[in-house]
Amino acid sequence: MKIGVLSFQGGVAEHIHHVKMLKSAAVEIKNSYQLDDIDGIILPGGESTTIGKLLIDTNMMEPLREKILNGLPTWGTCAGMILLANSIENSNEGYLKVMDIKVKRNAYGSQINSFSTEALIPQVSSSKIPLVFIRAPFITAIGSTVKNLCSIGKHVVAAKYKNILVTSFHPELTEDLNFHKYFLSMCR
Repeated sequence: MKIGVLSFQGGVAEHIHHVKMLKSAAVEIKNSYQLDDIDGIILPGGESTTIGKLLIDTNMMEPLREKILNGLPTWGTCAGMILLANSIENSNEGYLKVMDIKVKRNAYGSQINSFSTEALIPQVSSSKIPLVFIRAPFITAIGSTVKNLCSIGKHVVAAKYKNILVTSFHPELTEDLNFHKYFLSMCR
């Protein structure tokens, strides 16, 4: 199995490391032709505006959208979640628009408001897993066909729809491999 990691910026190396720890191949994705040779793709955290611009500049936006809509297992963490959302609060822009969620950017505040916690996510692990939030978004509206996997307080921070997984937090910044295992199971 070969997992692609969109490699414009953000937590690319960390996701690649976790995928390799689980004995799967990982490859940096920088061009649309590379999308034909992967079993799943991770859209890492970073700056969603910059990644969105680079998807347009490299002519990857439409090919990636088509691959996702045609079933390519896709996981967006933090900025990746923003890229996949149908809408963004207080913004007219959108990117891939493949998941029926509305997200709020920097919902928990700025960099100094970053935090860690733990949660039990039964679909992912039988024990609590660490969740790291860095300038994190959260989901403010969720479509009826989208499954809420995890909420922190009243805020949805992980969700799944068909072949698409999104998390507000960064599993790649912990030693825990459960979320990557869960995504790999989606790719099989």
